[in-house]
Amino acid sequence: MIPIVYFALPAFLVLVVAERAWLRRGARSRRDAGLGRDAEAGSDAGAEGGPRRLRGTLDRDTRASLEMGLGNVAVSALVQVPTFGLYAWLWDHRLFDPGTGLAAFALLFFVEDFVYYAWHRASHEIRFMWAAHVNHHSSEYFNLSTALRQSWTTPFTVPLFYAVLPLAGFSPGMIATQISISLIYQFWIHTEWIDRLPRPFEAIFNTPSHHRVHHGANAAYLDRNHGGILIVWDRLFGTFEPEREPVVYGLTKNLTTFSPIRIAFHDWAELARSVLRPAPLATRLAYVFAPPGWSADGSTKTAAELRRAIAAERGA
Repeated sequence: MIPIVYFALPAFLVLVVAERAWLRRGARSRRDAGLGRDAEAGSDAGAEGGPRRLRGTLDRDTRASLEMGLGNVAVSALVQVPTFGLYAWLWDHRLFDPGTGLAAFALLFFVEDFVYYAWHRASHEIRFMWAAHVNHHSSEYFNLSTALRQSWTTPFTVPLFYAVLPLAGFSPGMIATQISISLIYQFWIHTEWIDRLPRPFEAIFNTPSHHRVHHGANAAYLDRNHGGILIVWDRLFGTFEPEREPVVYGLTKNLTTFSPIRIAFHDWAELARSVLRPAPLATRLAYVFAPPGWSADGSTKTAAELRRAIAAERGA
């Protein structure tokens, strides 16, 4: 079964090119207006009325994102058969039977979106899952090509959470369809082009503004806004953060390479080095399952620790 999202790939590529042209045209306009180096990124009116600086694009970065996307498609194709087989077996042993009608699809929309939230949040809060997911956050730019910067190893972590869906009675075909719908929706929110949308929409759905926060390396923005289509899960479970200060895209420690191999496996290598250091078993397991940034000697900080430090400074 070919995922529906694959048929959207040509449209994604056309939109990536169109966005790049728009951003470059804006940069040229600013240079012609004598606005200097800021023209390289462009600017727009911010949600609060002030200037909002656009990071723009970098061709080498865009190429790396596209290469990561191609790798993800290849790995996903290889993993799809055993994953689909697992889901089919679980569906044969399902605990419930919601059926395959419109009501079942409507229910699946909410259930899958919550499972995505749980998987996505875990991918930020459990070190080995972050090693798989960090690739998506490795760009210091935020544009439609960033949506295609997909991991080569998350296809192995997704079933850890999504296996609950066939067990709950949703057929593998329904699950694949809903996953594609979610991925297609999430493509367009990877952009600086769109500022904030009307408040009712921002209150319920994931938007470019919410997702810019998610891709921020600012301490206040770390591990926030994990939703897929809906943002309500973040609001309910305390992981929502609105876009306030300008977003600094990327990682707290950015890569200095555009090599897709290094982007894909750099954190797995770092995780292996941490686990292989002489230490008690409990410490080694903590490096695998504790939040990213955890260290036995406290020399590095987790996102929660960094947020608490910022909150303490603001409260002082």
